[in-house]
Amino acid sequence: MPIGGFVVNTKPEDIEGVVEFLKSFPEVEIYSHDEKGNIIVVIETELSDHMDELVDTIKQDERILAVSVAYLYYEDEVEKIEKGEYIPERFRQKKRRN
Repeated sequence: MPIGGFVVNTKPEDIEGVVEFLKSFPEVEIYSHDEKGNIIVVIETELSDHMDELVDTIKQDERILAVSVAYLYYEDEVEKIEKGEYIPERFRQKKRRN
């Protein structure tokens, strides 16, 4: 199960609205935010493909200035990849191009 820590940046005047927006995603846990527009979140999903899609969805909100990754934990998913049980979409795409 991938777990990632992210900093979501917005304008200070948009912070409350963005916090409410982020709360609408059950995979997102908000840890803190400050008056400068920085929001610290942890995203936990079943697969990395879903995490990628969720981050892309969050980035599409016009109030979001940036979503920066602070850390990623993929150990469970790596075990699935090693066993041949799962291939992340980004690797499937690369394979098709070669």
